[in-house]
Amino acid sequence: MKTVNLSEKLGQFSSHWDPHVIADYNENDVMVVKFIGEYPFHKHDTTDDFFFVLEGEMEMDIKGEPSRTVKAGELFIVPKGVVHRPRAEKEVKVLLIEPKGEPNSGDSDQEPAPKRRI
Repeated sequence: MKTVNLSEKLGQFSSHWDPHVIADYNENDVMVVKFIGEYPFHKHDTTDDFFFVLEGEMEMDIKGEPSRTVKAGELFIVPKGVVHRPRAEKEVKVLLIEPKGEPNSGDSDQEPAPKRRI
């Protein structure tokens, strides 16, 4: 058991769309990621997609629905099977929780980012 400092972990990398595992929670990876721009539309057939904004602001585009703004201190959960795309005009820092082995790219044509542990 140990304390995980999110600011310290986020300071260890500068890449975007590159989730880093910082802890394990049951059968899930707890990760931090930085991103700017937009990710391709995709969905996850077997799991919800969890986003907690630590710093900045992101938009969550949901196919066929209005975009949702998610600000620092807010979380957004995309239900499994829902086509979505996160995006941000300025760099945003986000905490993610996903089942181990779940590709962050879902069903998109984009290659999943490796999940490095820091």
